[in-house]
Amino acid sequence: MATTTAAAAPLRPWISSYPDGIVWDASIDTRPVHEQVLAACAKNPSAIALDFLGGTTTFGDLARKIIAFAGALQHQFGIKKGSRVALMLPNTPFYPIAYYAVLRAGGIVVNCNPLYTVAELSHITSNAGADVMVTLDLQQIYEKAEKLVQAGRIKSLVVCHFPDALPLVKKILFSVAKRRDLAKLGRAPIADRIAHFHDMIARNETPDAVVIDPLKDVAVQQYTGGTTGIPKGALLTHANIAANMSQIDNWGCGLFYPPSKVIAVLPFFHIFAMTVCMNVPLCNGTQVVMLPRFELKALLNLLTRTRANVLPAVPTLLNAIARADSVTPEQLASLDVAISGGAALPDEVRAAFGKKSKAILAEGYGLTEASPVVCCAALRVASKPMSIGLPLPGTDIRFVDIDSGKPVGIGEDGELQVKGPQVMAGYYDNDEATKEAFMEGWLRTGDVGHMDEDGYVFLVDRIKDLIICSGFNVYPRTIEEALMTHEAVEETNVIGVPDEYRGEAPVAYVKLRAGHDVTEDALRKFLATRLNKIEMPKEIIFKDALPKTLIGKLSKKELREEYAQTRAKK
Repeated sequence: MATTTAAAAPLRPWISSYPDGIVWDASIDTRPVHEQVLAACAKNPSAIALDFLGGTTTFGDLARKIIAFAGALQHQFGIKKGSRVALMLPNTPFYPIAYYAVLRAGGIVVNCNPLYTVAELSHITSNAGADVMVTLDLQQIYEKAEKLVQAGRIKSLVVCHFPDALPLVKKILFSVAKRRDLAKLGRAPIADRIAHFHDMIARNETPDAVVIDPLKDVAVQQYTGGTTGIPKGALLTHANIAANMSQIDNWGCGLFYPPSKVIAVLPFFHIFAMTVCMNVPLCNGTQVVMLPRFELKALLNLLTRTRANVLPAVPTLLNAIARADSVTPEQLASLDVAISGGAALPDEVRAAFGKKSKAILAEGYGLTEASPVVCCAALRVASKPMSIGLPLPGTDIRFVDIDSGKPVGIGEDGELQVKGPQVMAGYYDNDEATKEAFMEGWLRTGDVGHMDEDGYVFLVDRIKDLIICSGFNVYPRTIEEALMTHEAVEETNVIGVPDEYRGEAPVAYVKLRAGHDVTEDALRKFLATRLNKIEMPKEIIFKDALPKTLIGKLSKKELREEYAQTRAKK
């Protein structure tokens, strides 16, 4: 087993706060993830690996399909070491098969969000140089893939037949009731550029051996969300991904081993789900229970049917569960742990969820460039509230002054920076962005926060979201936290806007809970005892829905654009 041991560092106050049984300098397993998953498959081939809407795939069948698809990719499409293969798939059994097969063939996975626009997908596929895309024959997804081929962005498509992922009864019902949702393949002029997933599997070809150097060879080229600019391709090596799996595994104290069942409602194409919902459990022989998208009723039905106990989620998903009057504690009784990531977890959501579930709600923190997890609250015991927890084993962090770049002391706010075996090699074909991403060998996160004397990490906000009002720093998160304490507020998002007098000023967007009503004046009076005058929003704008990213995080980008357009018309 290939391992690396983290190097020593002079000051790590978080180590003394580690739960019993966890050590910072644990050995880090850097074996390529496809080797690990195939080993797990061989260990217990009859166990269920994947559950998709009641249809199951055993570990033995998963291995067979990974090997067969890897062989077909090599021999039919010439995929070799370094070839980039785009995956545009929602959560279905096709995704893990394709993902591990690409890696086994020596290729590099390029994840593509099926909900992206054709323009966004064009940028990713052309920048990455991916010639082959694996996708689905659902019309709303396939038509985008077809346009990419017609535009010359992709040379060939491998198309998975969606009904094949369903259990028999649902497959028959889908073919009768929803066959119009399926794309008609084989139309000119791209008919000769389409291969069918099931045909490739049926060829049952054995892939050629590929020698992987985990520390140097790239496994996944993961594009950043693009909420603050053009998406960049983070180069995550086999060792980066395997190291973060190993770190999470150590942190979980057995949580990700059978008989646990991990819910995958977050999309695999997102780095959080790819690592926590798929790679970690499957490589430990643990069942993954999938949903193609989040629907509250479907998630509750899944819990009742499978008794799954681990739920990785984003705050908006947890908020939907906590705020829904129809959700009962009995429906959530199987949950042992919910892991919140992807965005800050408001204290009000934490409290509301705690009234519905006895599960430990652990907030974690990461970013694409760190494969992604950097810090996490304890998963087996209680942790400090409002903290993102402690740095994972093998991970070093520091906080530096935003202006001078000099390290700050305990309790002082600064930019969070990271070192560890999970940190990316750099950005693809972008030396300037890679240089800007690091400071003295530390990965710059762009997040502001501090560490307390026990090593617990607390985040304040994003540097790019910081609002400078009359020379004072105003953090949107502070205002959002205050608004979320009002019983009528379901969601809120705060942005900074130009202001002639103060330079910048905060504007709050608010979505109210169903059946509740409150005026802007009433909210201002409510906030007056919770915020100072500089933090008070210039405007409070009510909306029926707030824009979200494609994994459910509240998004400021669209609100900034909307505000600018609205004011331009006045």
